[in-house]
Amino acid sequence: MSHDAWLKRWEEKNIGWHEEDGNPLLKKNYELLDLKEDDSVFIPLCGKSKDIHFFLAKGQKVVGCELSHVAITELFEELGVEPIITSNDDFKIYSAEDITIYEGDIFNLTKELVGKIDAIYDRASMVALPLEIRSKYTELLRTISANSRQLLISFDYEQELHPRTPFSVTAEEITSNYNKFYNIKKIESVDVEGGLKGFCPAKEEVYLLSN
Repeated sequence: MSHDAWLKRWEEKNIGWHEEDGNPLLKKNYELLDLKEDDSVFIPLCGKSKDIHFFLAKGQKVVGCELSHVAITELFEELGVEPIITSNDDFKIYSAEDITIYEGDIFNLTKELVGKIDAIYDRASMVALPLEIRSKYTELLRTISANSRQLLISFDYEQELHPRTPFSVTAEEITSNYNKFYNIKKIESVDVEGGLKGFCPAKEEVYLLSN
């Protein structure tokens, strides 16, 4: 999906991936991240995810990246927090207690900019990107986090049945991108109730990437 298309979907509130109650698979598998209070979690392509509220309530610090100004504005409104806004050449940066969100292209992030990352939570992020840039994306996550532990939630289905986002990301692709740097464990695989987009049989799969 192009940047313009992504921004348009937020402006039109065409955000079917957004979960108003947060992701139940995160709540079920949160302990696998082995996080302590004040640890930092990076959430790529974070939108205004309710999972951010979940991590903050657990005492973690959240670092996120999002292209849409609309999503970030609504996130802070829903948190009831007024952020301090600064900027650099690549990002507008929204900061408040225990949360920092970078507005801009995720591929411009650096390890120096985001600081220490203790874990990554990738839900609806890798699956939002086309195949040709997913290896670049996974390399970026590894680099900025120094190969920190990761909870990855993906979809697996017959891509030709639904040639749009969220894309299918197979176990073979995850292994290809990550197995040199992580121990990869599939935690669970659950059927998407009613099918993806209401018609395409699919599984939502949880992976733990650890050292």
